[in-house]
Amino acid sequence: MTIRPLLRYPDRRLATPAHPVTAFDGALRELAADLLDTMRAAPGIGITAPHIGVPLRVVVLELDAKAGPQTYVNPEIEWASPEMILHKEGSVSMPGVNDEVQRHARVRISYWDLDGNMHSEESDGLRAVCHQHEIDQLDGMFWIQRLSRLKRERLVKKFEKMSRD
Repeated sequence: MTIRPLLRYPDRRLATPAHPVTAFDGALRELAADLLDTMRAAPGIGITAPHIGVPLRVVVLELDAKAGPQTYVNPEIEWASPEMILHKEGSVSMPGVNDEVQRHARVRISYWDLDGNMHSEESDGLRAVCHQHEIDQLDGMFWIQRLSRLKRERLVKKFEKMSRD
């Protein structure tokens, strides 16, 4: 397991859609373990392979230390509730800034585990927000793109100032 360097916003690789995983092997397990170590060191509660410059559809979430981490390979949103919620979001690739983003209150996703078995999961609250946030990242959409232009520009300026200091 290795802590890998994180890409920083505005690295253009964060805006590139990730490729589906086709090999469920030791290299995938090693990537998932590295993602977990990197996420914990950041610190964060969710990370994607694109955050470390690997253009594959892999997400690791750890929302509860007791429940432990979960890896999602090739996740896709199958259904989203019409009800929306606001939730404060940020990114390991843009530390120190966050803002409220509107997301679906509940979602159902399909994904594969590290052994190549398909699963379906319905979530709400923070887990639903994380599913949508990380799948957006896999699709090349950085979370601040969901904000108004004014809010986005303000956050970018704040992040640039923090990065200089």
